[in-house]
Amino acid sequence: MRYIYHLIVLYLTGHLIWSLVREKKFWKQAGIAMVLIMFLLRLFLIE
Repeated sequence: MRYIYHLIVLYLTGHLIWSLVREKKFWKQAGIAMVLIMFLLRLFLIE
């Protein structure tokens, strides 16, 4: 079950990175980056 959760978070992180690269407006990029940081912390800090 843990691996499924990690795969879901990794999948969503990929989509966030794709959105970050495609977005042109700074404030939208900043919002996406904040959500991306939270997803990465969740992915790497769960034991």
